[in-house]
Amino acid sequence: MPLSGILFIIVALGFKVSAAPMHFWTPDVYDGAPTAFTALMATIIKAAIFFGFVLLFKNTFYSVNQQWSLVLVGIILLTLVIGNFTAVFQQSVKRMLAYSSIAQAGFMLFAVLATNALATKGIIVYGVAYSLATIGIFAVLLKMKDYTYDGFNGLAKTQPFLAFITTVCLLSLAGIPLTAGFFAKYYVLMAVLEQNPSFIWLVVAALVMASISVYYYFKLIIAMYFKKGTPELTMTIPSIDKWMLGLVVSLILVLGIFPDILFSWM
Repeated sequence: MPLSGILFIIVALGFKVSAAPMHFWTPDVYDGAPTAFTALMATIIKAAIFFGFVLLFKNTFYSVNQQWSLVLVGIILLTLVIGNFTAVFQQSVKRMLAYSSIAQAGFMLFAVLATNALATKGIIVYGVAYSLATIGIFAVLLKMKDYTYDGFNGLAKTQPFLAFITTVCLLSLAGIPLTAGFFAKYYVLMAVLEQNPSFIWLVVAALVMASISVYYYFKLIIAMYFKKGTPELTMTIPSIDKWMLGLVVSLILVLGIFPDILFSWM
């Protein structure tokens, strides 16, 4: 297949996974769509497309990866920079998560760039870790009346369970150790280094972008635990919801310590 055809495929799949510069639809759609539907778009659909993305380029275009890899490197850098820096300035948690999902797509694209066995392993861990954390946060958002950062002020005092769930999910998205997100980032970055050690500069850039993401994730944690407020909920929390959220957080923590359990189960 000529390079132009591969580039069209990258653009099409990049649009679906919110990679820059095909990301412009994401913030408005995430912010305007019903929260439950946004959670579906941000998790199951996105993860499934990335699985196909990785397998297609690993099995079909591996022999010509020198032709498209530099294009993908540019997309990865642009996606990480736009996603993380724009998320810093958001006042709505929902819009912050939209730009966060763009930044997360930048990390998942490392698995496409690597096209090796470790990349396949990495995208599986990343897809599961990202989906669990995002579902957990959006489940909390469904119960919040105010989606701004101020709407979460003091949540740890009035709803400590919801604050704990949100905190663990945010830590996983940030890639903090002992959460599934840490191994997710570790596998995809190591896959690129294993494939091409000369890309170490790209891995370092990704780590710098990850450190920036800590700012806007911890901004929400600080609002919940260290600021005063009385956040309002749209509903009481049924017991079944608490059990399901507890299961999500448990899986995030277990996979953060024993990620190989996922592969044994599969």
